[in-house]
Amino acid sequence: MAPEPWPIIPTTEVGERILEAADDLFYSRGITAVGVELIAERARTTKRTLYQRFGSKDGLVDAYLRRRGSRWQQYLVDHLDATEWSLAEFFRRAEEWVRSNHRGCAFVNAWAEVGGAGRSAAAETIREEKRWMRELLVVLVGGDRVVAAAVHQLYEGAQVAATVLGEATAFRVADDAARVVVASADS
Repeated sequence: MAPEPWPIIPTTEVGERILEAADDLFYSRGITAVGVELIAERARTTKRTLYQRFGSKDGLVDAYLRRRGSRWQQYLVDHLDATEWSLAEFFRRAEEWVRSNHRGCAFVNAWAEVGGAGRSAAAETIREEKRWMRELLVVLVGGDRVVAAAVHQLYEGAQVAATVLGEATAFRVADDAARVVVASADS
């Protein structure tokens, strides 16, 4: 059984506009490069309203990451439920997702910017998303946590190779390597 995807946190219409603006701007330009003024302007609201809804920029970053994580997780679970649960399907879906998210993993990108803070809500959400991915992979590899950790590292490497190096075959290579890891663990 797959881990439950994170729930979408309900918000108001204005909160939704703020999250949409934050998602677009944080993902495309980076978290530190984007100020709350620009997000409020893009969301057609005020900084005061943004702070009322999310408390701080860190609170908004955390909400942005939770929303993005929820969508990614739900996408995976929906597609894996609709087909067979396999590593090949997992890597195929990850490759498809990356094609529509040209800057790669939002969580890795966010970690590069805010991870050093260590104790922020956003840093903990990033760690939580990576743990969620590991739990999904535990299911996909049949329960072996060591194998799941190795496959997770292959997946993360494929993210980087596809995004940074533009390697179109990165996820297929990771899938092939994951099969070798799983097979060698079974023997």
